[in-house]
Amino acid sequence: MSIITGRGDSGETDLLFGKRISKTSLRIESLGCVDELNAALGVARASASNPEWVALIDALQEKLIGLMGQLATLPEDEARYSETKFPLIEQADVDWVVAKAHQYEARGIRFTGWARPGAEGSLARASVDFARSVARRAERSILALHESGEPVPQTVRLFFNKLADLLWILARVESE
Repeated sequence: MSIITGRGDSGETDLLFGKRISKTSLRIESLGCVDELNAALGVARASASNPEWVALIDALQEKLIGLMGQLATLPEDEARYSETKFPLIEQADVDWVVAKAHQYEARGIRFTGWARPGAEGSLARASVDFARSVARRAERSILALHESGEPVPQTVRLFFNKLADLLWILARVESE
């Protein structure tokens, strides 16, 4: 089957469980931001030479793919999504991101003022900074979706806040 189906020509797109929604909805905006974050992390991953970075970014991308499934599910289908055993962002994922941030902070990374992405001459670090800014946009989009009356689990909202912090710290790390 071709990826070009024509189903989106009317301005709607598919969600999980056969639901259709406008491409301009806040939910699709949030999904698009997360997709863009995943792509930005892909640039950082491809730019990195440190296997530790590559493994961390790979783990983050895997979590984002699961999170996109959550966002592609309307609130009335959340129980159905849970039954599928597809991945969910849970408190353990938030705790994992926080633990990774603390691990890198222990290397002496501290906030000393606004960052100037790319100033270090490292494409990998600049790419992580770019991914951080996309993570913040995704966070704002997800919060807007939640505030619109379409509930987004607190763990998903917290995940993005902590993820952007982790990415800021990671971009300050000397080896990439």
